[in-house]
Amino acid sequence: MSIQERRERERAERHQLIIRIARELAEAEGWEAVTTRRLAERIEYSQPVLYSHFANKDAIVAAVALEGFAELAAQLRDVAHKVDGPVAVFTAVAGAYLAFGAANPALYDAMFTMASELPFGRPDSPTALKEAFAALAGPIAEVAGGEDPEPFTEVVWSALHGLVTLDRGGRLRPDFAERRLELLVERMLGGATDED
Repeated sequence: MSIQERRERERAERHQLIIRIARELAEAEGWEAVTTRRLAERIEYSQPVLYSHFANKDAIVAAVALEGFAELAAQLRDVAHKVDGPVAVFTAVAGAYLAFGAANPALYDAMFTMASELPFGRPDSPTALKEAFAALAGPIAEVAGGEDPEPFTEVVWSALHGLVTLDRGGRLRPDFAERRLELLVERMLGGATDED
């Protein structure tokens, strides 16, 4: 391995370390605890080294968000392949989305609630973003009936996001979680089943 290749590998590893530590710190203490000074201390590099990778905290949050979109896409695709029938797939994907939001609060915030310059829904959207939307949109399009699948997907996504946000904020009763998902599927699909 050449010196240049080793430096590039070390830089890539350091870049990933910054993302990992930012995410860990955010999950443990919230995004307000993630500062460039604290990150520099945690990764044991100077702030100028950190700034050689990311222009500011917003860029770090965006990098964490992109990692999250890739993970969400993988999880949604995984559950979609484990069940048969469009309604079952829709239900599994919706449930996986809710579980992802509940299990990864800081990551979810980076992806969906914090201010972001990531371009959503545009041709220049990052690949991870497009793949996460496709992993959600594909199963939803299968059950959209006569609806235009893209706005139908956005409505379902909005409902899922609302459930994640309200649940995390303690605004919803935990004992209704399963029934809320059932109602969402029933109402969105007008009572359709895989037997129809």
